Amino acid sequence: MHIIFGRFSQISIAAALCLGASGGLQAQNFPISAGQKATATQVAQTGVPLSDLAPNAPDSYSVRRGDTLWAISGLFLKSPWRWPELWGMNLQDIRNPHLIYPGQQLYLEKANGRAILRTRQASADGPPTDTLRVSPRTRFESLADASIPTLSPNAIEPFLAEPMIVDEIAFATAPRIVAAQEGRVLLSRGDRAYARGEYVGGEVRGVRLSDAKGDPQAFRVFRNAKPLKDPTTQQILGYEAQYVGKAELARGESTAQIPDKNGELKTEIVPATIDIVSTKEEMRVGDRLMAEPPREFLSYVPHAPASTISGQIVSVYGNAVAIAAENQVVAINRGRKDGLERGHVMAIIKDGERLLDKTDSARPQIKLPNERNGLLMVFRTFENLSYALVLQVTDGVKVGDRFVNPN
Repeated sequence: MHIIFGRFSQISIAAALCLGASGGLQAQNFPISAGQKATATQVAQTGVPLSDLAPNAPDSYSVRRGDTLWAISGLFLKSPWRWPELWGMNLQDIRNPHLIYPGQQLYLEKANGRAILRTRQASADGPPTDTLRVSPRTRFESLADASIPTLSPNAIEPFLAEPMIVDEIAFATAPRIVAAQEGRVLLSRGDRAYARGEYVGGEVRGVRLSDAKGDPQAFRVFRNAKPLKDPTTQQILGYEAQYVGKAELARGESTAQIPDKNGELKTEIVPATIDIVSTKEEMRVGDRLMAEPPREFLSYVPHAPASTISGQIVSVYGNAVAIAAENQVVAINRGRKDGLERGHVMAIIKDGERLLDKTDSARPQIKLPNERNGLLMVFRTFENLSYALVLQVTDGVKVGDRFVNPN
């Protein structure tokens, strides 16, 4: 019997997610690491033990629009991040695991205590028992746009388009909006404003806003960079800036010789002219400008870290949000220098409660064991911090909760 399942809202395993030229998402042909390829090749030859299959793994599955490979892998395997094994079970038919499309049929074959996943059903003896009526039809579709995305676009796209974590010195010396036309207090899309980037406190510290060829012309606007501290050491690991919109440079900074009341020429600063092209919320004087970074094409291949990594959750993204649930973003106190990379899956650990043992007359203090509380996946890394999406959670996730390798 062929089983067709409905939509999944979880995270995919091996498709690509990237930000296209129009801001949308499209699949790309991303490379596979040597280790992942070796694992897949080995499993392609031997299959996986039946003990590694999920308890209710179906005999067959039809990929549908809206499915994700994370959910499909979790459907067949006990550990969804072990995607190379799922891929290896079907290596001949799925040569590029980044490109998985709705309409593909997956069949699970079990023999001699092992399992193999294929996209073609094994031939059976005897004539087929079902009759399929086929009529001519035409369908046109761009495969690059139809492949399954890696992460839920609604959950992480703002974090891909907006560099949330900034360096303290870079933010303090970044160009800033100094004035608006007609004394306006708030700025929105279509407004013109003026900014300076060369002088801070009378000293040349920042970068001058220049309209010369090769200099940045597009900027993102931020405010209120708040410090993110390590929950244990209280060390400041970085600053999370509030993204408010985008601006384009119309004219660069300059100086002008203006005669004073005595007729003597005096050098005065002429700030740069900027046009507000988009706003997440209204801008105001004092907001900072940071050059638009080059567009990146990112792939997310969920996998466990090769080395031991552990740490703590630093913050839950969102104003006045204290507890993170499934599909929410958290910042963690490990980054590139600690070996974290995009796609690393980590297990969330809930600290065991501390309480009095009322069954003991001495009423000693006891601590319950730590318990695994779910999974998160890193999707953006910085030097000392990373952003991660909560994939699965049993209980709420809060600042200070720990994470460790999933296996």
